[in-house]
Amino acid sequence: MVAAAVAPWSAERVIGLAPDAASAKAGRGLATAAKWADTGASEDALWGHCQGSGKKPYQACVELAEPAYRCTCPSRKFPCKHVLGLMLLWSAGAVAAAEEEPEWVGSWLESRAGRAERARQRAESAGPRDEKAAAKRADERLTRVRSGAAELREWLTDRLGAGLGGLRGGDELRTVAARMVDAQAPGLASGLRRAAALADARRGAPQALLGELSMLFLLADSVSRLDELPAELVETVRTRLGFPVDTARVLESGERVSDDWLVVGVSDEENDGLVTRRAWLRGERSDRTAVVLAFAPPGRPLDGSLPTGHVVSAELAFHPGVPPLRASVVDRAEPVLAPEPRGVAVDGALDGYARALAADPWTDRVPVVLARVVPTRHGESWALSDEDGKQALPLVSTVDPWPLLALAATGPVTVAAEWGATGLHPLTCWHDGRVIRL
Repeated sequence: MVAAAVAPWSAERVIGLAPDAASAKAGRGLATAAKWADTGASEDALWGHCQGSGKKPYQACVELAEPAYRCTCPSRKFPCKHVLGLMLLWSAGAVAAAEEEPEWVGSWLESRAGRAERARQRAESAGPRDEKAAAKRADERLTRVRSGAAELREWLTDRLGAGLGGLRGGDELRTVAARMVDAQAPGLASGLRRAAALADARRGAPQALLGELSMLFLLADSVSRLDELPAELVETVRTRLGFPVDTARVLESGERVSDDWLVVGVSDEENDGLVTRRAWLRGERSDRTAVVLAFAPPGRPLDGSLPTGHVVSAELAFHPGVPPLRASVVDRAEPVLAPEPRGVAVDGALDGYARALAADPWTDRVPVVLARVVPTRHGESWALSDEDGKQALPLVSTVDPWPLLALAATGPVTVAAEWGATGLHPLTCWHDGRVIRL
């Protein structure tokens, strides 16, 4: 009797796992039965052999629960083009269910299960957390952060009093950033490094540099007034400073919201040797916005369980803050491809950003879904504008406008994006009934 296999995912969900556009394109090129042999699917896994440039075909397999990937090709991307091609072949219904996994797939699944079990045993053997010692460490760190913040306030007051013209590039700012790292305030250090990059730039930098330093001063000054601020705002300040949030405690006592969550966009960003994935969600009943974060070293797989353009019935636990935005997934069902979402005009996006800044002045980006917009010229760069062209949001300078220009060639489109002080970063476009991750 053939074992029951998991229902194939949609092609859009598979493409959402691609680490970049080049991998997605290459994966599509490999999604033909002629390129594969010995394929199969079970309740737990998907596998097959793909002939590459060498004599021996590559072995590719996928554990569907996480998902996790393995391929014998030399690529350092996860998932690689072979895994993507295999999954697209599966999504098209061209991979048959099998009675059992081959030995090489079964061994890999067993090794993964063994590692998970050993990790569970280590966690259990670690014993209960020493709350008294943890509180002592937290107090010691806060003392160091207060000292660092006071030093930064004094330095900023002196530097701005003397004028920004005295800055010779960003080296001075990077030196101060190193002192903030020593003070265990990575949020202040990151802001100083951003300011250093602006100081090294030439065009339009003075205004942006002054804005970055002003927000740093506000954050450093807030450290001296933690006892006076509302509890929710204190949590926001601590998060901006870089204090970790205990996810276990969030899952235990955080605000819970159950809803059908639309994944409007997913953004990957590399910083300090770590890739951060932001999955932006919108509750269909609650109209709440949430962001679920995942982290991995460059080249390693990131959580792909929240695919762009899909709806996931889930319960989220929100981390503390003003407003509560970051969330951890408590429980979820399988994603389902969703129709094109409703969006707002440009003025609606501006109103939403203003409300976000009023609640959290350090907000650097908010999600927005723009309805019926078209790419237009904005000075020497590009923007997305309403149909009448009266209002527009400029794209960030690093965005390639040509994919959007091609998609909007026949008319306005719906676009999900991150909107912040540096401009609009498009993430998703809905076109002719398809969802396209940009």
